[in-house]
Amino acid sequence: MSTNARTRRTDAVRNRTRIVEAARVALAESRHVRLNEIAKRAGVGQGTLYRNFPNREALLAEVHRRDVEELVTAAPALLAEHEPVEALRHWLDRLIDYAGIKRGVLAALEPVAWQDLVADSRNPVEGALTHLLNAGKAAGSLRADVDAHGVLLLIGYLGRLDRDEWESAARPLMNVILDGLRRQDSSVGSLVRRADPEIQNDDGPAGSFFEDDGVVPW
Repeated sequence: MSTNARTRRTDAVRNRTRIVEAARVALAESRHVRLNEIAKRAGVGQGTLYRNFPNREALLAEVHRRDVEELVTAAPALLAEHEPVEALRHWLDRLIDYAGIKRGVLAALEPVAWQDLVADSRNPVEGALTHLLNAGKAAGSLRADVDAHGVLLLIGYLGRLDRDEWESAARPLMNVILDGLRRQDSSVGSLVRRADPEIQNDDGPAGSFFEDDGVVPW
C-alpha cells in the first residue's frame, strides 16, 4: 500500500470516528438528531458523512455498537486495575453514560429498528456484568445470591427517570443498587434469575424494557 493510500485510509477512519463521537454528543443533548448538524459538529462535509453512513439508522446503530463494545471490554480491564467492588463501581458509572446515550438512540429510531439493537446488546452486556459479579463473589465482597440478569432488571428501572432528572439522580440511585450488592452476613432473600411475571412485558422476554413504559431496554 502506498503512502498516499495509507494516509487516505487513516483519514477515513478518523473521519468515521469523529462522526460517531459527534453523534454521541448530539444524542446526549437531544433525541432530535439531524445529520447535517452532526456533519458540522464532526467537521466533515455531508458527502463524507453519507459515504460512511447512508442514513440516520446506520449512524445510530454504529453509535450503539461502539458503546456496547467499549462497555464489554471495560469489564476485564477494570478488574485488572481495581478490587472487584471498585471495578464494578467504575463499570456501573460507565453503564450510566451508556444508558443515557442509549435512550437517545432508541428514541430516535422506529421500534422495529431498535428492537434488533436491544437483542444484539443484551447478551454481551449481561456477560460483562456476570464477569464482574463472579469476581466479587470469589473475593467474598459481593452477595452470592445475585446474578447479572436480576441486577439489570433493577438497573433498567432507572429508565423511568425523566431526561432532566437523569444527570442528578441516575448515579445516586445506582450507588443504592451497588450497596445492595455488597455481601452482608445478615442479608436475607435473593435476587434470582426468575423474574416476577407481573414485570414481564407481553411484547418481549423478562428483562427487556420498552420505551412506552419509560424504561431503558437492555
